[in-house]
Amino acid sequence: MRAAARIVSAAEAVAAIPSGATVAVGGFVGAGHPEALTIALEQHFLKTQTPRDLTLVYGAGQGDRAERGLNHLAHANLLKRVVGGHWNLVPKLGQLALANQIEAYNLPQGVLCGLLREIAAKRPGVFTKVGLNTFVDPRNGGGRLNPRTTEPLVECVTLDSQEWLRYRAFPITVGLIRATSADRKGNLTMEREGVIADVLPIAQAAKNHGGIVLAQVERIVDSIADPKSVRVPGTLVDFLVVADPAQHPQTFGEPFNAAYCTGANRLFAPAPLPFSERKIIGRRALREIRSGDIVNLGIGLPETVAVIATEMGRFEEFTLTVESGPTGGAPASGLSFGCSHFPEAIIDQPAQFDFYDGGGLDVAVLGALEVDAEGSVNVSAFAGRFAGVGGFVNIAQAAKRVVFCCTFRAGALQVAAEGTALRIVKEGQHAKFVKRVQQVCFHGPSAIARGQQVLFVTERAVFELTPGGLTLREIAPGIDLTRDILSRMEFVPAQSEPREMPPSCFVR
Repeated sequence: MRAAARIVSAAEAVAAIPSGATVAVGGFVGAGHPEALTIALEQHFLKTQTPRDLTLVYGAGQGDRAERGLNHLAHANLLKRVVGGHWNLVPKLGQLALANQIEAYNLPQGVLCGLLREIAAKRPGVFTKVGLNTFVDPRNGGGRLNPRTTEPLVECVTLDSQEWLRYRAFPITVGLIRATSADRKGNLTMEREGVIADVLPIAQAAKNHGGIVLAQVERIVDSIADPKSVRVPGTLVDFLVVADPAQHPQTFGEPFNAAYCTGANRLFAPAPLPFSERKIIGRRALREIRSGDIVNLGIGLPETVAVIATEMGRFEEFTLTVESGPTGGAPASGLSFGCSHFPEAIIDQPAQFDFYDGGGLDVAVLGALEVDAEGSVNVSAFAGRFAGVGGFVNIAQAAKRVVFCCTFRAGALQVAAEGTALRIVKEGQHAKFVKRVQQVCFHGPSAIARGQQVLFVTERAVFELTPGGLTLREIAPGIDLTRDILSRMEFVPAQSEPREMPPSCFVR
């Protein structure tokens, strides 16, 4: 009989992590992160100055923009290298990268979670078109974020006369994961988790490279009645840590919300949105979603689409999905992003990205930090910091139709509606439609070559991506073309008899 798993304290578990290890950490934003383990690892390092020179690998930036999550690991001698999908919620790691104190890479989240599976199987990496002609293309930097970072992790290859990117595999030697329950053999279930994420490939990758797996759980149970509920078999788990409840919240936004792991047939009922430029944009974006569509909504402004759909009685017409794995229901926001209210299903994150990468999304509604004349988009780099792309590159590149949502200008913009006409009360301070984006996260010319339909929706104008670049298609009622649009952009878009934006978008 196999021996029982080792049930130890978090301090005892992290003491087994050797210097020089490559550590993969599970979770998605504030959900499913093994907080007790990352706290203990930081405390162990501060006390003993070991382990040192770790390589940290993660897909979704598990953090709270302050102290929690992977921010605990932001110590220069603890870390040598970070390979991450999203950086905005882990600013302490970002500070190390900007100060050139660690090697730092930003690779697409969907590629990274798929790469974990390839590492587990000891295959040579991920071969994909995701990232071609963006900043992760090796001809444009290969996702390297500072001068200290020199090793290429991405290369261009030709297969069947087509250009692909190969994201190289490398050994994972430590896995930090979390679940809800474990039996005494270490079998893990996730009944109170809002996401499954990438727990299984992390554990398999570490185990198959002679490494160790540390699992944080809420409780130990005598037995697990349904073997199909086991997400990680105990054969992969070396150490079990029962976490203090304060270090095991369901997300960094909420201790526990039953809606995130309940498939009850209940309606999403958010509070109505007050009138603002966000509501205008959300209303116009919703018009691009058709009955029966499978949809992904980005974080931030695109989240308004779900709320407006409930206000207009359209929420049941289409299916919302989240890249972390939920299908159906309504995506949560803030530090609970990644979960969904009353989802129909929750699958693992790599499988969700397989579906996305293969063209399964009918429409993606995404944010945009900057847009240029060729329709390329930046969502990551700005003003001495970088947010990271997360799942944006996978989603934007593969969806059949893409609707980018942003205000026309940024910084203190104020608008008002007079009847069904829009008035700019205070103009935004910064241009969002610029001559050239600082970093290409979505490549406009490549989207044209793929045959994607791409719209850019703002509160005062709608643009379409055409072979000639950005073309102005709609203008809000009450807006002057020259004063409020052309003079507020850094380039002149093509125009083809622009029509009026739907007046219903501006009703208070």
